[in-house]
Amino acid sequence: MKHRGRHRRRRRGKALRAALAGAALALTGAATMISASQATVADDPGALESLTATAATDDLRLTEHHVPRPWLDRLSAAMGEPVGIGAVLDSADHALRDADDCTTGEREALPVSPAADRAYCWEEGDTEGWRPGAVTTSGDADEDGRWGAHRVILSAWTRDDGTPEGGLARVSFVDADDPGRLTYTSALLAVPVDGGHDYRGLSSPVSGMVWYQDKLLVTAGTGGRDALFVYDVDRIQRATADGSTVGRVPGGWAAGGQPYVLPAVASYRLPDSSGAARPGAISLDRGTVPDSLVASERVPADGDRPTRLWRYALSTDPARSGLPDADSAGHVDAVEAYETGAAEVGGVLSYRPAGAARADWYLGRAAGGEDGRGTLWRQDTEGARAAECGADGSQRCWSGPAGSLSYWAETGEVWSQSGRMLFAVPMRSIEDALD
Repeated sequence: MKHRGRHRRRRRGKALRAALAGAALALTGAATMISASQATVADDPGALESLTATAATDDLRLTEHHVPRPWLDRLSAAMGEPVGIGAVLDSADHALRDADDCTTGEREALPVSPAADRAYCWEEGDTEGWRPGAVTTSGDADEDGRWGAHRVILSAWTRDDGTPEGGLARVSFVDADDPGRLTYTSALLAVPVDGGHDYRGLSSPVSGMVWYQDKLLVTAGTGGRDALFVYDVDRIQRATADGSTVGRVPGGWAAGGQPYVLPAVASYRLPDSSGAARPGAISLDRGTVPDSLVASERVPADGDRPTRLWRYALSTDPARSGLPDADSAGHVDAVEAYETGAAEVGGVLSYRPAGAARADWYLGRAAGGEDGRGTLWRQDTEGARAAECGADGSQRCWSGPAGSLSYWAETGEVWSQSGRMLFAVPMRSIEDALD
């Protein structure tokens, strides 16, 4: 009976992927009419080139800074005991819709090839005025794919205030225990100030995010030298006041309309150099020893330099759970680094298939400021390969505003989001599309 059930699920998965791919291809016929010469010759990023020069790797160094523990304790004492993720999920008051119930316009954000086997759309009312950001899951947090008893997806959003830097940032906690019914609620990302007597909102687009052990690492925008902020998922605080304000208010604590607040516990700052590399997308790689944090920067299509890809080792010290490995001075150095010709990189993933000698790098490349679809590339030190779709072999087959990539090893899926669509693509489908 178990075997027959598994085969039925596989058939249903294949049917759903075919339906989603067919719908996406039909919706974007114009986008796939790009000629093969345009897509293949002009955009091929070539092979990865190793970065070994000291000056080049120094530009990748980060320096760790912790929010003083008394600040965090003072904030918790004033706001009340932190709540656990289970309590957050139990209070979920919003629901995602299955792809079949999403509008035609919403489904246009889905990739054509490789196709998603699961897709959902966010509530319009809850996401209006917010820009989608990075995705991570409990598959990053723990090898068994769960946080406690729950499967969880975290989705970042930034309030669209009309500036590239963005307004307030939030993370939506999605209860993914039942694939047929995903519910969620959100927490404001904040930074303690005034000795822990108050907090401000994190004003930054979250283009990259990784949940590793009990820490959530998120990318910071270009407004300062902070490259990453760190949040402790055991320090989720409940907001006690409504309204659009943030921080201490008469009678309680406000979170810009969100029911919860996550105060930062640490940050990582860029080196004071003109060539400092700011992480634009990040992901987790459990295929290295120790586990590693993978990063890429975002270079515009009209930029005059290559894009850098690199990785930081994650600490194995129990006292530093969830944090990158740092030396006694708080410096975090890259343990591997490359240059690529790919621009507008919106998502990065490093993955080594079973039995392979080395990892491949997967890059979700945005449409380069133009309307239409992005491209999914696989690169190594020997060359690059892109997924193709349509009768003319176009490589513009991925989602247009290419988002972050997060591999869930337990399910074998890569999660991402684009527009108002949250979707998962089997890693096997990605490998098949790129073979």
